[in-house]
Amino acid sequence: MRTYDFENITIPLYEHIYKCIKEDIINGVFLAGEKLPSKRSFAENNGVSTITAQNAYEQLISEGYIFSIPKKGYYVADIRKNNIPENIKKEDISSAIDLPQNGNNIEIDLSNNFTNPEMFPFSVWSKIMRRLLAEKQESLMTTVDIGGVGELRNAIAQHLKSFKGMTVDPRQIIIGAGTEYLYGLLIQLLGNDKTYCIENPGYGKLPQIYNLHKVNCCLGNIDNNGIMVEELIRNNAQIAHISPAHHFPTGITMSAPRRYEILDWANKAEDRYIIEDDYDSEFRQNGKPIPPMQSMDRNEKVIYMNTFSKSLTPTIRISYMVLPVHLINEFYKKLGFYNCTVSTFGQYALAEFIAEGYFEKHINRMRLYYRKKQQEIINIIRNSEIKDRCIIVDNSSGLHFLLELKTAHKDKYIAEKLMEHGISFKALSDYYLDKKERNLHAFLLNYSNISSDKVRYALTVIGDVL
Repeated sequence: MRTYDFENITIPLYEHIYKCIKEDIINGVFLAGEKLPSKRSFAENNGVSTITAQNAYEQLISEGYIFSIPKKGYYVADIRKNNIPENIKKEDISSAIDLPQNGNNIEIDLSNNFTNPEMFPFSVWSKIMRRLLAEKQESLMTTVDIGGVGELRNAIAQHLKSFKGMTVDPRQIIIGAGTEYLYGLLIQLLGNDKTYCIENPGYGKLPQIYNLHKVNCCLGNIDNNGIMVEELIRNNAQIAHISPAHHFPTGITMSAPRRYEILDWANKAEDRYIIEDDYDSEFRQNGKPIPPMQSMDRNEKVIYMNTFSKSLTPTIRISYMVLPVHLINEFYKKLGFYNCTVSTFGQYALAEFIAEGYFEKHINRMRLYYRKKQQEIINIIRNSEIKDRCIIVDNSSGLHFLLELKTAHKDKYIAEKLMEHGISFKALSDYYLDKKERNLHAFLLNYSNISSDKVRYALTVIGDVL
């Protein structure tokens, strides 16, 4: 009869016995069909109480490792019938999981778009959360429909009116856990039989999302004024997915004449719409925010989208879209059975944060901080050893700019050489979605969360590579 060691255990005794027997069954020490000692015999042989042995056996029975036959005793189950491999080990499971490494060897990421965690208003947020937990307990425990919490939709509508000049009924707003999720809802609403045109270069996840939903996704080239209407016509597109306020990654702001051209294109057919992604537009460094195309739209053709991932933090996972009136009615008919994917706690907290004026103060503080940070990084470049071998392509919005390098080297060569030093520097050519090789010698430098010392070191390495 097998005995076990009970010294220096930190868990309940029955649990330790259960784990020992379970491991012996998995490793083949006890074979399928083998009879185990009775509870009394096991207890006497191992110096434990009968109730302890019983608790261990009952746990093994509940998990299917052993079974009992009345008046005969306990027997080992044939776990291989449940397709459990013999002698399986945790390390075998771990080695079978193949996940992307996400650049573990990167020490300096010049193109990283993360925000500085030190700038998040934790004290204000925690104060709001404590108040909500004390005063809104019933509301916090109530699920809401797909549109989201009414207080947050009201707060967003007021913010859009004062900050963007948009007149929006709160009921037109749909809250969702990230823009990628909202894109999926739009495809279900507008139909996957449409042709969706996205900007080239552009956001790399967009074609992946559209292709996953079996949508015909085409690429529209841009010029210095944004996406060209000729590209929409050439591709027979019905949906134009664009970012007119601040195109990623070039930073181009679409001109007013081009905006009217695209609106005119949309007005010429009933099934044409514009998805206006206003991501990153809050941080316009010079002048007033550019009015969204939604505020120029008179025929309910523009679907406005934005997120709090850049203005607050990506981990908050709160985005929203504003649907034209006729589409919001259709939305609830087709998709109203869904529940909102954002936690009620987060929605109420953000609603209070906006309504009490903290969001506006935060944006103003962050705009000042990023303006100083941008100038600091630009001054470092202008005083670096590569100052005569680069051009800073500045823009008035967003949290990155392009750095053009005067070199004959290919973009891929520069990126690979920098990676050998643990430096990630994304080339503009990497964002062209047609995957054609280009050597534009322009790289994205994001200054939202990078130290001056890291920039200085990186510029020294870039000088060596050049």
